[in-house]
Amino acid sequence: QVQLVESGGGLVQPGGSLRLSCAASGFAFSSSGMSWYRQAPGKERELVAVINTFGHSTYYADSVKGRFTISRDNAKNTMYLQMNSLKPEDTAVYYCNADRGYWGQGTQVTVSS
Repeated sequence: QVQLVESGGGLVQPGGSLRLSCAASGFAFSSSGMSWYRQAPGKERELVAVINTFGHSTYYADSVKGRFTISRDNAKNTMYLQMNSLKPEDTAVYYCNADRGYWGQGTQVTVSS
């Protein structure tokens, strides 16, 4: 059974940091490209960051470049998103995605004072 389980979301003040995790099981994680997406209320889901199978290549949306870092640990079947200098506009549900078409259930990130 394929599972992608996000964790690490929560409420943080502007300028703060959070680290999201995505634990994968039931498929070949180490041979899958992985991504983080987010969806804010009333908006379409948008791509945040992408990482290739070995973690050597990454891509970031302009809105998060320089503040977010995507990484993965293939030995632990886990992907991460380190989010620094958070802004209120980063508030959204964050989803992890495998390039095989699998999605997690999402984790809420709220940036507010």
